[in-house]
Amino acid sequence: MVSAINAATPAQPVTPASAAPTETKKPAPKQQSSGDTDTVHLSSTAQAQLSVFQAAVQEATETPAQTAKEASGGDPQAQRLLARETQAAKIAK
Repeated sequence: MVSAINAATPAQPVTPASAAPTETKKPAPKQQSSGDTDTVHLSSTAQAQLSVFQAAVQEATETPAQTAKEASGGDPQAQRLLARETQAAKIAK
């Protein structure tokens, strides 16, 4: 069913943001009293998982030069990575 619009309210004009800068008040920084500190204690399992995760992130963001340096220093993970990269380069040719 279709019905006619009898009265429409006019839209409010939009003012561009750059035309009139508005002053906003920043909230005051909250001050913590010495008794309001939160502490988190991780289990040894959680600490081990966090350590593994951090090592994986470090390895993933490592540059090829760092990998080569670690491989020459005897790092087995870096040596395996260089071997895979060398093999992939041979296949790509």
